[in-house]
Amino acid sequence: MGELEDAVMTRVWKWNRPVTVREVLEDLQQERSIAYTTVMTVLDNLHQKGWVRREAEGRAYRYEAVSTRAAYAAALMNDAWSQSDNPAAALVAFFGMMSDEQRQALRDAVRIVQGPETPEAPATDTVAETSRENPASAPGGDGR
Repeated sequence: MGELEDAVMTRVWKWNRPVTVREVLEDLQQERSIAYTTVMTVLDNLHQKGWVRREAEGRAYRYEAVSTRAAYAAALMNDAWSQSDNPAAALVAFFGMMSDEQRQALRDAVRIVQGPETPEAPATDTVAETSRENPASAPGGDGR
């Protein structure tokens, strides 16, 4: 997603309701000079890419996000991870880049996905702990 598409989608996600080109335009104009037709084209492109759906309202459309920003971020992470020739090493390197708060959020998310404590749960925490304790051991790690 390009910079302008991201700026438009940020508003659609934040408002969490169907929006018009005019509403997005007026909000974007607080930050930059931009034309109505540019915003209309961006929303049309986002519609064609499947990021927003639209419904006619008179002579205009109302646009609504197809999924959440969290789902978009997850898709980006999954795409990047799937391109790795060593997914485990990529995860260890990724964990090594995370802040303590991010690692705790990851642990919480794993617990939610796994449900009640299972034999596999400690292994996930062990990988995260290992990357925190020694991020330099991760491929490409720089010891940060």
